[in-house]
Amino acid sequence: MASQAAAQTSGDTSQPAAAANPEAVVVRFAGDSGDGMQLTGGQFTLSTALAGNDLATFPDFPAEIRAPQGTLFGVSAFQINFGSTAIETAGDAPDVLVAMNPAALKTNLQALKPGGLVIIDTGEFTKRNLEKAKYATSPLDDDSLAKWQVLAFDISAQTVEAVKPFGLGNKDALRCKNMWTLGLALWMFDRPREPIHDWLKAKFRTKPELAEANSAALDAGHAYGETAELAGPLQQLHVEPVASDPGLYRTITGAEAVSLGLVAGAQLADLPMFFGGYPITPASAILHHLARLKEFGVTTFQAEDEIAAICAAIGASYAGSLGVTSSSGPGIALKGEAMGLAIMTELPLVIVNSQRGGPSTGLPTKTEQSDLYQAVYGRNGDAPMPVIAARSPGDSFECAIEACRIATEYMTPVMLLTDGYIANAAEPWKVPDPATFTAFPKTFMTTSNAVDGEGTGEILPYKRDEKGARPWIKPGTPGLMHRIGGIEKAVDTGHIDYSPANHQAMTDARKNKIDGVSVPDQDVCLGETSGTLAVVGWGSTFGPIHQAVRRARRKGLSVSHIHVRHIWPLPANLGELLRGFDNVLVPEMNTGQFKTVLRDQYLVDATPLTKTSGQPFQIAELEDAIGKYFDGIPGNEGGEVAANLQQLPTPESGHDDGTLPRDLRLHHDRDN
Repeated sequence: MASQAAAQTSGDTSQPAAAANPEAVVVRFAGDSGDGMQLTGGQFTLSTALAGNDLATFPDFPAEIRAPQGTLFGVSAFQINFGSTAIETAGDAPDVLVAMNPAALKTNLQALKPGGLVIIDTGEFTKRNLEKAKYATSPLDDDSLAKWQVLAFDISAQTVEAVKPFGLGNKDALRCKNMWTLGLALWMFDRPREPIHDWLKAKFRTKPELAEANSAALDAGHAYGETAELAGPLQQLHVEPVASDPGLYRTITGAEAVSLGLVAGAQLADLPMFFGGYPITPASAILHHLARLKEFGVTTFQAEDEIAAICAAIGASYAGSLGVTSSSGPGIALKGEAMGLAIMTELPLVIVNSQRGGPSTGLPTKTEQSDLYQAVYGRNGDAPMPVIAARSPGDSFECAIEACRIATEYMTPVMLLTDGYIANAAEPWKVPDPATFTAFPKTFMTTSNAVDGEGTGEILPYKRDEKGARPWIKPGTPGLMHRIGGIEKAVDTGHIDYSPANHQAMTDARKNKIDGVSVPDQDVCLGETSGTLAVVGWGSTFGPIHQAVRRARRKGLSVSHIHVRHIWPLPANLGELLRGFDNVLVPEMNTGQFKTVLRDQYLVDATPLTKTSGQPFQIAELEDAIGKYFDGIPGNEGGEVAANLQQLPTPESGHDDGTLPRDLRLHHDRDN
């Protein structure tokens, strides 16, 4: 097979070969939106998990519904970091880049480590595709790839040849190209093919000829790696499994974990669940997953708009189900008035916000943490609501259960914050033993709570228990007719009453209930409870912060990592904990929102480190920020982290810049 391929190598071939058993490897697959890079990455992730490696992934795809083929902003990419040690981020820079066309090469090449390997499909390097990628000359014909190892051959032709026996047309044959590439990647990292064969048979069970063609392409790519006699670049690496506790493991995305956690939370509360949603990136996957879980008492409803979705969920809660809704920033804004209704009626409701870049339509497929103000403060009137933030895909499961617990125990809406990175990324997850979770069954009021003690007086729908929660009364319960609603109600009785004293009393009651929500004390994830520097994070910044703090501590620096799950109300000991450090640094993918909350609540001089490029933090960026507290140079701490050429999404991709002919442009709206 080697004789059929034109292999090209460039760069310093005298560089030492990669270690036979590296601790960790970062691989990035990049190609056109139609090349199936997300599917390729997902299946490579499955094989990696089955091989026993720890891993973290970062999918990135265009905001356009279907960007014109071959364009810079039409590039879809998938990065995976896997290894034999603890992996908490998708990696800073790839060791291997698979570029399926010129645009994928141009938008991702600068991310590749010097001396790293780039695999290129020369079949796509046509004059037209080079022009679309804004290449004056082909990078295969000059020295622009000199600092990397290059393996360039016609993957397209190899794929067409591999699937020829199945009678596919050229267009359908090329759709198998991602499987050929996956087969090569599986060989490179000593991964099994059998799980992919099984998956293909299941996916194309009604079209067995497509399953066979894709399987043949997969095997052909694997065979190419086995038989190609190529010098230098192509070598097989084996990454040892990570040491893990015994148990049942699976890969899980944040959207899957949230969905399973919501179902588990409803089961622990002994309630049926109603989910009202409206499609919006990156929250749509939650609706998709929950729709497949009807056997667990889950009802899903795709509403005509965001307002209808949350109002339907509130109606379900009123009727005795656990109401749930989800969206992203623009949709959460539309739900704002109805959130106030849920707060005023004091009904349990879980609101999942999968954050993306904003404001307005913003960055539909890019990640950000810029909805914290919206979550904590973003409603008219004094409308307090508990807010929880998940730190990783796996952590989303427990956070969803915690949101259900608080919502039902305190009769309140709760917002659960994830983001685009968490929702789409995957990691290995040890499936928990259901017996380890403490149930929190919710009971409904079935007899009168009238103050006369005889059960014959007026029903009191706003009479509170020791937690400040009002009773939950199913409509239609005999003898318990009651009234709740959005206009201010009288203390205890629920009659309309907007007198000054009553409004003050009810405002205080709602605030005191949320202030009194029981949340665990804040722990220190890594380090001591006092010292020179505390790096305080929330949400998906956990991985890079944790790795950066770990590296800094290895250098002997006095730095600790604190990561906050309960954003509102904050843990009772957090203020005292922060005051034990000389400095507090708060990295966020926004302009410093949590920093403001910490300053406001504890009067600590927290310093922001912000990044709003649609990219997660890199470990190196945080390591550099930590180092500034120990370099002896005053006043250089914190600040803004610029867009990074090494990361997804790259600055050259991600949008239609308007230079294409009008008939080639495809526009997107907020629902993507």
